[in-house]
Amino acid sequence: MTGTNNNHESQLKSGSPIMTVLKMLWEYVMLALGAAIAAFAIEEFLVPCNILDGGVVGVSIIVNYLSKIRLSLLTFVFNIPFLIVGYKVLGKEFFIKAGFSMVAFSTFLELFAPLGDITRDSLLAVCFGGIVLGIGVGLVISFGGCLDGTETVAILLNRKTDFPVGRTVLFFNIVIYAIAGFVFQPDRAMYSLLTYYITSKVLDFIDNGMNQAKAAMIITNDGEEIADMIYKRMGRTVTIMEGAGLISGKKDVLYCVLNRLEVYELKKLINEADKSAFIAINEVSEIIGNHIKKKGD
Repeated sequence: MTGTNNNHESQLKSGSPIMTVLKMLWEYVMLALGAAIAAFAIEEFLVPCNILDGGVVGVSIIVNYLSKIRLSLLTFVFNIPFLIVGYKVLGKEFFIKAGFSMVAFSTFLELFAPLGDITRDSLLAVCFGGIVLGIGVGLVISFGGCLDGTETVAILLNRKTDFPVGRTVLFFNIVIYAIAGFVFQPDRAMYSLLTYYITSKVLDFIDNGMNQAKAAMIITNDGEEIADMIYKRMGRTVTIMEGAGLISGKKDVLYCVLNRLEVYELKKLINEADKSAFIAINEVSEIIGNHIKKKGD
């Protein structure tokens, strides 16, 4: 009887197949929830007032206004090229989760489109729409997904040129908002920029910073193996230092700088390589000097 209980307990450990499946289901439920919240903000707050989100969604709103093609279809189609780039830049799991998130997002846009808008007051739409949108996008990003493909291009440029991801996304959005000022009215562009700012601040709260780089410090027994995995799978070089724990003894200390969309992949990688590893992730306010990339980048 005792042996049976022990077997049952072992199946419920974090590495067991049951827990792995439950964890995966939970992640996809949260991705769908985040996509639903973001879609609600777009359809019920922003679109009725001709206020744009940034990136692919912003372009889709403009095209939808001019052509009357469904926003849900435009958002999905426009994201496809960026999703392919994301597969090459961030790997298979990101491709699957981002694809699922984008499909869910487009589906919820279609479901929410027939509902009556909540407000026609532009200021209320900016404030509440920005907050709700930030919550939805933050949930999706926290669980390894993505709703806007322009960030994958920004990451690719960052790996090639060291140009900050957040600054690249902001540049894309300013161009989109400028176009919106001609298509709609100049004040719509200003409202859209304000919405972007509010959404970014909500993401700061949920995801510890939208535009800032992250610094990861990893304390492990398998420093060289983990450093090699990070280099091969993520294209990031790692600084390896020697350390010593008061009780645990000699340890390897790894230091790596990455962007926020790569944090989930890093956590997954560390969990695969060394479940006993200790990870601390902090914001980086500024990077000075050359950051070495993967060979050939």
